[in-house]
Amino acid sequence: MHAYFLYCRKSTDVEDKQVLSIEAQLSELRDFAKRENLAIIETFIEKQSAKIPGRPIFNKMIEQIEKGRAQGVIAWHPDRLARNSVDGGKIIYLVDTGKIAALRFPTFWFEPTPQGKFMLNISFGQSKYYIDSLSENTKRGLRQKLRRGEYPGRVPVGYINDSRDKN
Repeated sequence: MHAYFLYCRKSTDVEDKQVLSIEAQLSELRDFAKRENLAIIETFIEKQSAKIPGRPIFNKMIEQIEKGRAQGVIAWHPDRLARNSVDGGKIIYLVDTGKIAALRFPTFWFEPTPQGKFMLNISFGQSKYYIDSLSENTKRGLRQKLRRGEYPGRVPVGYINDSRDKN
């Protein structure tokens, strides 16, 4: 039987955004682990975007996996683990080398087979595409606001910000 780390992540540390995200993930994943008889030895909770590599809690979990402390990870979906090619590649490499024997998601099927790794790689690629597209769409929206003569954010000190009509 494998030992598992449970990993939950939300994209921001701002407390009023995604308020229930971590709580909901924890509840669902603990129920999932209980149903599947999976032994969780530690829970890692991160409040940071996975757009770029360098998340400290994710990296700590990876270090512990490399030391052999756990052989599996439970997460809500692969996009909770990685939305960038470095972290996604790191996960797949650890599966390739046998350091990760199991990845379990209640919303995604994974087996450490060539087909399973291929599908995981596609999921990581989709997650990267989503975050990159979101960034481009946001920038496009801000440029359009500027073209219409609107200030794309809170106005500077000295101006009145009318929250009703966003002017």
